[in-house]
Amino acid sequence: MEQVALKFPDGTVRRYPRGTRLQAVAQDVGRADALAARVNGVERDLSTPVEADAAVEWLTFDDPAGKTVYWHSTAHLLAQAVRELFPEAKLAIGPPIEDGFYYDFDIGRPFGPEDLERIEARMRELAKRNQPIERITLPRDEAARAFKSAGEKYKAELLEGIPDDPVSFYRQDAFQDMCRGPHLPATGRIGAVKLLSTSGAYWRGDEHREMLQRIYGISFPTQEALDAYLARLEEARQRDHRKLGRELQLFAAVEEVGQGLPLWLPRGATVRRVLERYIVDLEERLGYQHVRTPDLASIELYKISGHWEHYRENMYPPMKVDTEELILRPMNCPHHIMIYKHQQRSYRDLPVRIAELGNMYRYERSGVLSGLARVRGMTLNDAHIFCRPEQLMDEFMAVVRLIQRVYRDLGFQRYWYRVSLRDPHDRVKFVQNDAMWDLAEGKLREAMQALGLEFVEARGEASFYGPKLDVQVPN
Repeated sequence: MEQVALKFPDGTVRRYPRGTRLQAVAQDVGRADALAARVNGVERDLSTPVEADAAVEWLTFDDPAGKTVYWHSTAHLLAQAVRELFPEAKLAIGPPIEDGFYYDFDIGRPFGPEDLERIEARMRELAKRNQPIERITLPRDEAARAFKSAGEKYKAELLEGIPDDPVSFYRQDAFQDMCRGPHLPATGRIGAVKLLSTSGAYWRGDEHREMLQRIYGISFPTQEALDAYLARLEEARQRDHRKLGRELQLFAAVEEVGQGLPLWLPRGATVRRVLERYIVDLEERLGYQHVRTPDLASIELYKISGHWEHYRENMYPPMKVDTEELILRPMNCPHHIMIYKHQQRSYRDLPVRIAELGNMYRYERSGVLSGLARVRGMTLNDAHIFCRPEQLMDEFMAVVRLIQRVYRDLGFQRYWYRVSLRDPHDRVKFVQNDAMWDLAEGKLREAMQALGLEFVEARGEASFYGPKLDVQVPN
């Protein structure tokens, strides 16, 4: 029988008969903790047969991508429980989020506390059945007819925006949901679950559309891990910055000013000035040149930079002023590039480090605004470094060391690094320049390895123009 060679992150290579499923490979190499796998950079279910030589990475709950799979499958379990308890419910969307998952339903009324208790109990029951989760495909026309006959108008609308034919679904017992996956191999992998809250949510975030009912939840492989998370959640509630900001008179939210536009009170403004003086003085000692740029810019600037094409939904609409269209800036990058461009420079001038405490304005839907965590007007401690290719590694490493120093000075001890990469299969979201992406991603990995820092990779999380290092700090 023809065999395929599978290479693992530790460099080992094993051979298996062509068509061997990833689940069997995981069992063979003793990876009972594997939830899914990344095959040649693409995330796959463990039920996927391996048909050619490949590089294989296991996704576990300790990996952000593994958590995404885990919580996505739990969202499907939530939908299955709701459908069994409320057969009239119409399903909308149920994605994983940073901490857990949610699912939106249309049942014609809000969910109450007693509803959440019943749903949570049914989810535990369904998980104990250890139902296999299977990926199936349906011809696009057949899926559209099925949604129409079942009155699933939200799924039918989602299908209109999916170009695939056939369309993938995931099935567990008699329940199935349209989804690209990947998912857990069985519901029994979901060890402990807690439904946290429920709220109203407009369909597709549009206040002119139907009001749906959203249920938020979290799940973990063990009850001990869930209990520890809930304890941290309660502790965080006691230290909620919105509560402290009000009690300490640091900032205020005033309806007449507008949502997501906090006012800094005298005490809060004092704290802010101390932080601003600290970072500006530190950066200037490290060779950064601080600048000031306007909060407005011509729409043409963002068309040139690509932000208007890739980021428009997060920007405020243009304002017609005389013969120009002006926009409240959502980021400082184009302004700093214009500063660099405004004079002729020699390679001997590099690196040039331009920094600013820049005001920015981003459109956030009212439903996601929260204290100082999600706002519409903010000030970003921002910098852009212009350097020669051979200076790239040293400059990047110096920035990471600067971050580490600031976090140490401010008392941040718990944080981790995520290297955010492009999805090479997404030809819309990311700028198309394979050589540029390969070089930049390779240098980023090389720098992190040279620093001796552990990191995880998140494919598809890069900016539209390049990879980035995201420093993740618990809220």
